[in-house]
Amino acid sequence: MTRGNYLYEDLTPAQFAAEIAAGRSWQLVDVREPWELAIASVGQCIHIPMAEIPSRQAELDKTAPVAVLCHSGGRSSRVAAYLCEQGFVRVANIAGGIDAWALEVDSSVARY
Repeated sequence: MTRGNYLYEDLTPAQFAAEIAAGRSWQLVDVREPWELAIASVGQCIHIPMAEIPSRQAELDKTAPVAVLCHSGGRSSRVAAYLCEQGFVRVANIAGGIDAWALEVDSSVARY
């Protein structure tokens, strides 16, 4: 998907889970607030709330794939576009966020 001049891909939670199952390495960045992470999480992730991305993006490897997750996909799509703008080589938005994750991949993940 393009936002402005920047290209990132949308992956469904099922597609992303298949990427991980196939052994592909991704940096999963959860941009939700700490209180949201306390309610539901998908396991191994790098937690950087959306507002902190500009000051903490150096914690991420620009040369490795990055997947961005939020509650429903809105915040993560904005962060994905921003990371593309900053020169990250492969960026994906987890479409539908953790809510879709709970429906498509892991029903034990709480919905809120």
